[in-house]
Amino acid sequence: MVDAIHDELPARAQNAEPLRRLEILVYGAGHMLNDITSACWFTYLLLFLTDLGLSPRDAAIVMLSGQVADAFTTIFAGELIDRFGHFKKWHAGGSILVAISFSSVFGGCLPCKIIGKNSSTLQTIGYSLFAAIFNVGWAVTQVSHMSMVNCITLNPTSRVALNSCRNAFTMVANLSLYAFALVVFSVYNAKAYDGIKLEYRWIAYMSIFMGCCFVVVFLIGTKEPALKQRRHYESFSKISWNYWFKKALYYQVAIVYVLTRLITNVSQALLAFYVIDDLGMPQSSKALVPAIIYISSFIVSVILQEISWTSSRLKASFTSGAILWILSGSGILVLPSSLHSSMYIFSVIIGIANALMMVTGISMQSMLIGKDLNGCGFVCGSLSFMDKLSCGLALYALESYQDSDQIMRSSAENGGFSVTRYGLGLIPSFCALISALVTCSMELEETHSEQLTEPLLV
Repeated sequence: MVDAIHDELPARAQNAEPLRRLEILVYGAGHMLNDITSACWFTYLLLFLTDLGLSPRDAAIVMLSGQVADAFTTIFAGELIDRFGHFKKWHAGGSILVAISFSSVFGGCLPCKIIGKNSSTLQTIGYSLFAAIFNVGWAVTQVSHMSMVNCITLNPTSRVALNSCRNAFTMVANLSLYAFALVVFSVYNAKAYDGIKLEYRWIAYMSIFMGCCFVVVFLIGTKEPALKQRRHYESFSKISWNYWFKKALYYQVAIVYVLTRLITNVSQALLAFYVIDDLGMPQSSKALVPAIIYISSFIVSVILQEISWTSSRLKASFTSGAILWILSGSGILVLPSSLHSSMYIFSVIIGIANALMMVTGISMQSMLIGKDLNGCGFVCGSLSFMDKLSCGLALYALESYQDSDQIMRSSAENGGFSVTRYGLGLIPSFCALISALVTCSMELEETHSEQLTEPLLV
């Protein structure tokens, strides 16, 4: 049976030859639903809930409930995927749950409607419930999609290209969201409770529709990875967790991955508050500034797919991105409202830094896994567990310091330093510094492989 399955494997997979462009593009489309809903989650959830009247602490509880559900689901999803395989089935199931539940996150408090009360406690419970359900589906989709990279090909450059393409589609998803948001905010410009809910409901519906279209393309155009089937029949024993816990590289990659996710997620969650409350920029800037960041990231992500990657290049690129974030964070910390136009320049730099760090940081996971495909689900799941939990706790801590009466107080008029300014300026910069130091200490296996069979830039 092993020989039969081996014979059926594509030659590119067996010989670690580079993948074709279409295979990479179709794979990258598979995370669009997760990406566009995640962008809405981190950029607008806290803003949406506080606009509806919840305190910053209650809004943070809603986000924390989702992050905790996401964190624990990644562990179970990774274990089950390692044990049973079937990446596409897990991906499809998670996507369905995301599509069904996400509209309820921004669709109003369902328990409040059922009971007939609208207290802040009941609102917090209602939104937290759907936030948790949404994140369960999101985690299943993420782990299955990320784990596929290592089972589609053994070629290091193609693995980086898959991650880079995935990151490029993340940029497309985010840009699409901010385009939707810019149109909706310009048309409605709502101030009342019902108007605010309608704004975000339209954004959620458009995001779900677009993401589902790309999920269908992925499910039709991507085959179940043959390498996973081969490894399953060659060795029935799953790799023990202790195998990874005994590797120093596992902890190094975990630190880098978690800190990189903290940088992108915390900055994304605080950015809208910063440009509106601290810099006094117009309402359209809460869509325009993030859009500039993701345009820059998209361009860099596409360029990164054209490079023949080695471990030394991964480390150098990641460190370069970390340095750019440190410089940007320092500028954000001291930027006065009178120079708020400079934020557009910082947005470009942040976008470049995010792309460099995300693409190379995720690719370090692939170098850690190598050919140990029976443990790819655990690695992706465990790192995501730490990522989601740390991000949820960090945002909860930051929002807990925000008093509902003071959330708007630290603006350009008095030049004060808010928790938002400190959080956006210091936390990403500190995380970037630590992750760069850890990256420099890594001993990655030096590899060199051919470039892709077709260039992605045509």
